[in-house]
Amino acid sequence: MLYTNLKHIESAAQYNKILSENENVMVICGRMGPMCIPVYGIAEELEGEYKHVQFFDMEFDNPESYVIRNLPEVRGFMGIPFTIYYKNGVIVKATSSIQSRDMITAILDKEFGSPNKG
Repeated sequence: MLYTNLKHIESAAQYNKILSENENVMVICGRMGPMCIPVYGIAEELEGEYKHVQFFDMEFDNPESYVIRNLPEVRGFMGIPFTIYYKNGVIVKATSSIQSRDMITAILDKEFGSPNKG
């Protein structure tokens, strides 16, 4: 289990349902390790700003996370977490390893639009 304040995806069926029901989705697939924890923390902070994006995590070692581990977009990734961005169920961006807040917000802004200010 991942000890984050994000919503957890625990099955392939739940993953598919989330993608079919939400326009903008960010899924972080990792462990409670030094490269992953900062990314979860950034996502937790951004969740309040990016109301039009649904943020989730999924445990890398869960057998059900094959739905992310086997994506063609992650082939060749060398580090976790795998962070996948979906627009209407289609992958628009995939990153691996630690990311900074600026790197993540640049992707969110480009793929999903900036949060509404004020």
